[in-house]
Amino acid sequence: MDKHVVILAGGKGTRLWPYTASLPKPLVPIGDTPILELIMRQLVRHGFRVATLAVNHQADIIRAYFGDGAKLGLSIRYSLETQPLSTIGPLRLIESLPENFLIMNGDILTDLDFGAFLDRHCADRRLFTVAAARREQMIDYGVIQIDERGRAARFMEKPRTPYLVSMGVYAANRDIVDRIPPGRAYGFDALMVDLIATGRPADIQVHDGYWLDIGRPDDYQTAIEELPRVRQRMGL
Repeated sequence: MDKHVVILAGGKGTRLWPYTASLPKPLVPIGDTPILELIMRQLVRHGFRVATLAVNHQADIIRAYFGDGAKLGLSIRYSLETQPLSTIGPLRLIESLPENFLIMNGDILTDLDFGAFLDRHCADRRLFTVAAARREQMIDYGVIQIDERGRAARFMEKPRTPYLVSMGVYAANRDIVDRIPPGRAYGFDALMVDLIATGRPADIQVHDGYWLDIGRPDDYQTAIEELPRVRQRMGL
């Protein structure tokens, strides 16, 4: 069966203003190519043939640009939200989802092999898999820990704390749809909490390659600067 991806492309892109003043965020260009077209070209290279775009804000512009997807080698379908449903809620509106499929944001750049990511999810018979990237936070001060008597017990100069962040790329089994409450916003954060509470926590797959979330103007400028360098790694 052809690999299927659901791409979340319904946001207003308010954090990326003013670049989204006249264009929906997925169509903001990096160089001469819209963000979402770069993603779709990667998906095709990784074996995906069917894409459902979950759209809302300026949906007509997105549909007019991509059409049925034939020029990219994809069969593109559209699922229109009549109200904002956050990141996971839109799945409830999509009919005929395969047993396992990819979900991803329409505004990221990464060299993750999307096909291999979904294949591993299927092989391990997982319910929900999250692609994660490593990040590190540095505190710009000397940090003091004290004991119960108010005396210095430990001192760390500008400590660094490693952590994992969601990349906005997920693999899901169709059973996840039954867990989504109908008719209201339901986000990735709510799903993660619910899965942990019910004893079926998400599997985490760490990706040590390139990843950039294009959320703010600074990120957008970084994407423009870095794309020529990472294009080959992304298969573009």
